[in-house]
Amino acid sequence: MDKLRLGVNIDHVATVRNARGSAYPDPVRAAKLAEAAGADGITAHLREDRRHISDADIEALMEALSLPLNFEMAATEEMQAIALRHRPHAVCIVPEKREERTTEGGLEVAREENRLAHFIAPLREAGCRVSIFIAADARQIEAAARIGAAVVELHTGAYCDAHHEGRPDDRDRELEALREMSAFADSLGLEVHAGHGLTFDTVGPVAAFPELRELNIGHFLIAESIFMGLEPAIREMRRRMDAARA
Repeated sequence: MDKLRLGVNIDHVATVRNARGSAYPDPVRAAKLAEAAGADGITAHLREDRRHISDADIEALMEALSLPLNFEMAATEEMQAIALRHRPHAVCIVPEKREERTTEGGLEVAREENRLAHFIAPLREAGCRVSIFIAADARQIEAAARIGAAVVELHTGAYCDAHHEGRPDDRDRELEALREMSAFADSLGLEVHAGHGLTFDTVGPVAAFPELRELNIGHFLIAESIFMGLEPAIREMRRRMDAARA
């Protein structure tokens, strides 16, 4: 199988910085450490409420990065304008609710197909690869393909939650759905990514999907870096992903 790419999400470096309103830790420094540790890309989510990543962070990342930037964003006019100004390598359209702690599920594409098709068209024309963050659901995958997305990123949160909460039947059911929908999305010509909640314990079975091309992992790596350092945490995740592919 092809080598699986690792995108490192640096949002929660900014969360720690913002807790004190200081200038550190610096998300750009984290991005450079991630590159040194073997990351293939950097992911950053500019939320509407700017709870972690800021506009200045996106500016700095675009200037400093040699790795591709995957810009996560809600489907709003404000975010579209920011993406069109910076033209990152990729934009990932995600659902967003102000009251949520983290992204709770996949984007509802099927019900908003017409709006989203028009929304992503200028992004595609600007040269950005458009990804849609969705649940492992055939209806949503088909809609993502119809609107012209290049990539779908499958939400792995339910699988990870079931694993860590000790619900093996639910875990296995969610994993099988992810496996089936990875193959289905690939059959439609979509590039398949996955992410949300993945840890050292849960990454292997997902990384083994032959259709998968990229994993985006953030919160766990930033949390684990408290104990082992960011570079070692990323290297260990990279090792586990490679072992699963082998």
